Amino acid sequence: MAWNEPGGNSNNQDPWGDRNKRGGQKEGPPDLDEALRKLQDNLKGVFGGKKKPGSKGSGGGFGLLAMVFAALAAMWLYTAVYSLDEQEQAVILRLGKYHETVGPGLNIYFPPMDRKFEQNVTRERAYTRQGPMLTEDENIIEVPLTVQYKISNLKDFVLNVDGPEVSLQQATESALRHVVGSTAMDQVLTEGREVLAIEVKERLQRFIDTYRTGITVTQVNVQNAQPPREVQESFDDVIRAREDEQREKNQAETYANGVIPEARGKAQRLREEANGYRDEIIARAQGEAERFSQLVAEYRKAPEVTRQRLYLETMQEVYSNSSKVLLTGDQGQNSLLYLPLDKMLEGRNATSQRPTDTSGSTVNSVPTSSNVSLSSDALSRDLRARGSR
Repeated sequence: MAWNEPGGNSNNQDPWGDRNKRGGQKEGPPDLDEALRKLQDNLKGVFGGKKKPGSKGSGGGFGLLAMVFAALAAMWLYTAVYSLDEQEQAVILRLGKYHETVGPGLNIYFPPMDRKFEQNVTRERAYTRQGPMLTEDENIIEVPLTVQYKISNLKDFVLNVDGPEVSLQQATESALRHVVGSTAMDQVLTEGREVLAIEVKERLQRFIDTYRTGITVTQVNVQNAQPPREVQESFDDVIRAREDEQREKNQAETYANGVIPEARGKAQRLREEANGYRDEIIARAQGEAERFSQLVAEYRKAPEVTRQRLYLETMQEVYSNSSKVLLTGDQGQNSLLYLPLDKMLEGRNATSQRPTDTSGSTVNSVPTSSNVSLSSDALSRDLRARGSR
């Protein structure tokens, strides 16, 4: 019968009765107390503590504290001592204020009073961006850009700007848009990319130097720019139209380069001919003037002889240029005959141009000059005879 049933367990024996009566106070469950007691004994044995009679504590508490402090010191030392290689530097802040910049080697700092910011200052870093840009001639193109940079001043990189690499990206965006916005599309797509990259690098470096980010831009590469895919066909049509325009301009320039020098050559020839004619007229006039001066001197020496000579020369010059001959009598009173010598000369020239036969004689020849002379002599004699009669 159970102890707590009615009528049973007359001795009123409670399973925990003895423990409840001990010391007049209640204790916890026996298993928990026993476990705590065993743990305490084990700790005392580990730290070498001995239980003193009539004492409530143990002398091993100091050893436990020593072990705790030793463990904390080991952990702190492991955290405080650090090593930097040849490519790294570290900035130490003590109580939130800049303390020093340390270089390669074994170093130590004092956390939590000190804070350490460690970075690789020689490694080349790269940042790539791509986006639509508006050129100077109001065309939209996609410009992919790669920026290579490194940390030149770790103190400025850590302290001056919150997020220096984010500032670099924003400065790159601003510099690229400014340069592309002041450049024509043809230059961005063709040979102007190198100049574009140089201008972007210079402007970007000025921006980040103004911000004092501690970053140095080493290289800016502008890759092959392309128009947006949505307007690629229209863009190709524009390029073909510009190529046709350029081809027509080249053809026109080629024609002009051929015509203009020829016209200039003709103009130069006309100028040279005019100059030659001018020089000829001037020289002839000067010669005539000199001849007249000499003739005046001779005329003063012998007027009659000079006058007769001038008359003969003048008549010779006049008759040599005339194609008409007038024959007169001895007294010069009767005009007898007019000879068309100009027609005779034309007939002689036509005869010289006619074909010859195998024997070398002229076919259908006309009277020659000798025949004309003989006829003239005969006519002269006849006319004299008539005049005498």
